[in-house]
Amino acid sequence: MKLSVEQLTGHLQQPHAPVYLISGDEPLISAECCDQLRSAFRQKGFSEREVLHVEGQFKWEYLLECANALSLFAEQKLIEIRLGSHKVNKAASDIIQEYIAHAPPENILLIIADKLDAGAKKSAWHKAIEQKGVCVEIWPVEINQLPGWIRHRANSKKMQLDDSAVQLLCDRVEGNLLAAKQELDKLHLLHPEGVLTAEQIVDAVSDNSRYDVYGLMDTIALGQSERCIKILNVLRQEGVEPPIVLWALTREIRTLYAISQGLERGLAYDTICQKERIWGKRKQALHRCAKRLSLTTLENLLKTSQQLDKVIKGMATGSPWLMLSDITITLSGTRLQLTSLP
Repeated sequence: MKLSVEQLTGHLQQPHAPVYLISGDEPLISAECCDQLRSAFRQKGFSEREVLHVEGQFKWEYLLECANALSLFAEQKLIEIRLGSHKVNKAASDIIQEYIAHAPPENILLIIADKLDAGAKKSAWHKAIEQKGVCVEIWPVEINQLPGWIRHRANSKKMQLDDSAVQLLCDRVEGNLLAAKQELDKLHLLHPEGVLTAEQIVDAVSDNSRYDVYGLMDTIALGQSERCIKILNVLRQEGVEPPIVLWALTREIRTLYAISQGLERGLAYDTICQKERIWGKRKQALHRCAKRLSLTTLENLLKTSQQLDKVIKGMATGSPWLMLSDITITLSGTRLQLTSLP
């Protein structure tokens, strides 16, 4: 049978199937589904677990040997096959079908795979699992679904986020669910009660000196020059390498340049945002940021970034962190002579 991720919890309240297939290209959801299965199986007495990695010269015959091997320590066993992106050939397909046809009741087979193509879904081994077992196909969380996913995740932790907080997290994680989970875990520790706002998220990062390059980009877009310098100082103290900061700044400059060029050509801002993948409240912030910077300024910043790249690579002389501060301050809309990052 085919089940969605949401249906899996209800299914596990019923008698288990002999074989499960978890497939998809969203690592966090896939890992959590597998953890849910393992936990449920342990409660049912499947205390032993054997993991087989399909790689190199892997012999599928070992699956049948593993299924027939008796353990001295447990009567029930979970056999886990990490298929990854490997294809199942004819010989492997026959072995999987043979296992399913004679699946021993003391074993459960769990196959974990990356996203399967149409051919794999029509294959004999996949159909055999659908008939006798359970297939859970994991779909990526699309950009327009991400706010709902973050709200649901926050609610599961009894956290309340207002609209601005949800959008800030969406902008910051850029569709990376693992990063979203880590952010929510951190915020849950810092703010276990009450409604969380975007300002509190920024302040929480500031108060704990847990800056990252995404926080720096948010601060630049808001035009907060003093905070930009503070973030740069913290990044330097925490050992962040200049190339990482330069990469983020250069990407931001190119985005702003694309916005300015588009607006100059008379394109609608929403059209530009769709092309450049700019979403939520970041749209407003970048719009204001682009308006305060001329195309000439942005072109000069790109030239400065190229020079800084040479400095970092030892092909030119200069102070990487001082140059990073000059770029950052210019982007944030303030012209200062700085000596705080020698």
